[in-house]
Amino acid sequence: MKSSFLADFKKFAMRGNVIDMAVGVIIGGAFGKIVSSVVADIIMPPLGLLIGGVNFTDLKWVMKGPEVVDGVEQAAVTLNYGNFLQATFDFLIIAFSIFLFIRLLTKLTEKKKEEQTAPAPAPAPAPAPSEEVKLLSEIRDLLKKNEE
Repeated sequence: MKSSFLADFKKFAMRGNVIDMAVGVIIGGAFGKIVSSVVADIIMPPLGLLIGGVNFTDLKWVMKGPEVVDGVEQAAVTLNYGNFLQATFDFLIIAFSIFLFIRLLTKLTEKKKEEQTAPAPAPAPAPAPSEEVKLLSEIRDLLKKNEE
């Protein structure tokens, strides 16, 4: 039973779709880091400057301030909605990037299909015979007619 289980698992793990999906997940994780950096380091600073120098990740609502209990300082209880906004911007940029990529792939595959299904061009019509050929043809036809 173990060998059958292992064989089934190996068959499952080595299927093309599973390997493609694993590569996609790994590349997606790396792409997510790039997009997060673009959002956090390039897009958000000017946007924060436009709205008054606000850093979105620092936005929070303090629900309960910091306290000292038995000589130990307790951290404030905060609702960090700035992190949520940052994650939302990251998601929107990733989703838009994927949309553009899928749209490009779709257009390329449609163009390729159109090229494959397009009818073959009609053969060019035979060039019209020259005046000399027409004259020679008439002479030939007259000679044949006289022989009969």
